[in-house]
Amino acid sequence: MRFGEIYLAQFPFGDFPGMKLRPVLTLTGPPGNRGARSVHFVGNPLSLLPSDMLFDPSKPEFATTHLRTPSALRLHKLATIHSASSARHLGTTNPSTQHEVAKKLLDLLGL
Repeated sequence: MRFGEIYLAQFPFGDFPGMKLRPVLTLTGPPGNRGARSVHFVGNPLSLLPSDMLFDPSKPEFATTHLRTPSALRLHKLATIHSASSARHLGTTNPSTQHEVAKKLLDLLGL
């Protein structure tokens, strides 16, 4: 796993215990041999926030994500998961999308 890849993975939810299988965008690969990585939630595109990004698989720049429906990358929903939580690789984002993600994340964090 490396930055910009999209996986189906068990994502923790803060409002109730447990995990749910959801698409995620990887922010980091595993540091060393620990198997943990940081990921962002990808979900329903209703009511987008300024820090969100719309991934529309009908547009050529998002075809390689292999998402089936328009989805929102929720940069404010960040989690650290173990690699064992990943069910399967879906696709990847292109370099220009990765650059936009990095810029939005820096803005969100105030860096």
